[in-house]
This record gives sequence, C-alpha cells and structure tokens, in this order.
Amino acid sequence: MLTLTVGFGLLVAVSALFPDLDLGGGDRIALIRVEGIILDAQETVGELRRFGEHPAVKAIVVRIDSPGGGVVPSQEIHDEIKRIREKNNKAVVASMGSVAASGGYYIAVATDRIVANPGTLTGSIGVIMEMANIEGLLQKIGVEGVVIKSGKYKDVGSPLRKMSDEERQLLQHVMDDVHQQFIEAVAEGRAIELTDAQALADGRIFTGRQAKDAKLVDELGDLEDAIQLAADMVGIEGPPKVVEPRRRFSLRQLLDSKTNTIFPPLDFHPGVSMKYLMVF
Repeated sequence: MLTLTVGFGLLVAVSALFPDLDLGGGDRIALIRVEGIILDAQETVGELRRFGEHPAVKAIVVRIDSPGGGVVPSQEIHDEIKRIREKNNKAVVASMGSVAASGGYYIAVATDRIVANPGTLTGSIGVIMEMANIEGLLQKIGVEGVVIKSGKYKDVGSPLRKMSDEERQLLQHVMDDVHQQFIEAVAEGRAIELTDAQALADGRIFTGRQAKDAKLVDELGDLEDAIQLAADMVGIEGPPKVVEPRRRFSLRQLLDSKTNTIFPPLDFHPGVSMKYLMVF
C-alpha cells in the first residue's frame, strides 16, 4: 500500500511539474509551434524551457508559420533555442510552414537544422519601421498638435509633424544596427561568411527551394520529415513519439480567435517601433 501511495504521489508530482507530457514510456520529440505575427515570446520561451529540461524529450521541432514580428520577441525565442542546444544538449530542428520569414527566419537560424517545404516563403532578412504623419489631416479639421518635451529628439517619429533630415538619419543608424544584429545571427547560425549573409539581407524573399540553393535552409521536406530528422539526430529508432504543449481551454481566446478571423488585429504602436516582419 505504501509503495502504491508513493508511486501515485510521484505521478501527480510529475504531472504538475510537466503537464505537457504523457506518462507513457520511451523517448520523445517535442513539437512547438510558432504561428502568426510574433508579438510576445513568453509562452514560446516557457514551452521551450519546459521541454528542454525534461529528460524524456530528446529533441525539439519548432514548427514556424510566421511572417515575423517584433524584434525583441524574435530575439528572445532565438536566444532560448541556443540556450537549450548549449546548456541542455538538445537537438532542435526548424520546420517551415507556408511562411517563415523575417523574425520567423531569425528564430530558425538558431536551430541545428532547417527543413523547408519547396513552396515555403522565407528570407526577408531585414528590419522595417513604419510611421504615419497626420499633420496635414489635423490642419484640415482645425486641430493643432501640441508637444512639450525635454530634449530635441524626445518626440522623434511623432505623427504630429514632418520628420527632419537629422531625425531620419538618427533612426536610420538605429535601424542599421538592428539589421546588423540580424545579419550576424544568420552568419553564425548558418555558418557562412558575414559578407555572404550581408548579400542576402536586402529584404528579398525566397521560396524554400531557392533558400536551399542559397544555403539558408538545409533540406526540403514537410513537418513529418523534420520530426524524423530530429529522431535520427538523437538515435530514436522506429516511429518517434511526438508530444505538444497542452493548451488550456480559454473562452476568451476562442472568442478572440473567431473575431480575429473576421477582423484581423491592428498592430499599431504610436512612435518608433522596429519589426523583423515581412510586409506585403
């Protein structure tokens, strides 16, 4: 009786600490999905960390179907993948869906291997910053914008007035530095010369097949191919067991997803906002 009680207690503890894993035996491949515009990294980083620390998970496949998004969340997911590979000694494979561009590609270059479908849209290595100038509109409707600031650059990017040449140059320098960070990540992740990465980092997009020719991806294949590749890399024999994070049901998320299908969310941030995002 005592043995059964202790065993049951251990099962409850494991389930509480690692709710994403079933309790069957055998090694597993974890599947984590990065989908849509990348606005926040917390959930994905948490999933990566949980699976990265679990001894039953031998490799992780990151399924990317995203045009990119914010610079910082893309970098945070990228850095967490690198930590898992280095600290936890786990193999990580990227599987590209319909789109894995800009910030989506930034994430992919942190993995051991990248698998893309032939028709995947990827690349778009670059940074974009978009702002609106509504000064003319305000004048037409008789509204005057008033700004009180502590320094001449405090309202750089303000929609209330035209940007000066000096301000544009300042923002361009910031953009160039963030772009260089992307280029360096590609060069490191793909083990290519910095000049070669630079030549591909003009914002152009590639199909999966073109990306393979350009050495931006390793292999052509679908999600199942990526899972099998991960299994082969860690020596799992037979059909690999795949586990995904268990999503808790949320009525709010369900309603939001239905609403966003009809009315896509507007990603509007006043002021300066940089993105690793494919825009078209």
